[in-house]
Amino acid sequence: MIEINWVAFFEVFAAALVAAVLVVGFYAIALRLMVRAGRAPVVAPAEFTDAISVMTSKEVRKAEKAAAKAAKRSPLTEGQKLVALIGAYACFGLCGLAVLGGIVLLVIGR
Repeated sequence: MIEINWVAFFEVFAAALVAAVLVVGFYAIALRLMVRAGRAPVVAPAEFTDAISVMTSKEVRKAEKAAAKAAKRSPLTEGQKLVALIGAYACFGLCGLAVLGGIVLLVIGR
């Protein structure tokens, strides 16, 4: 007969749920802070042969121009932008620590 340890199952479920919420939450906050700091990430998409939609170079330039324009309109002072950028990097660091913590738990165990 197979016996399931439900307490251990729910511990793993809760840990995975909390870790996912933390990583996604800190990443979202970091991106928002980067935009507030005037450094909106604009990444040119990779070209794949089977891609459904690929941005043209004209569309990429347009997106970069819009990001630069949004950065100029920011109501924040330079000091506030610097604090937002430091906060963004801190949030990205917390994301990395959460992932590393999960890897350590998997490798070392309890």
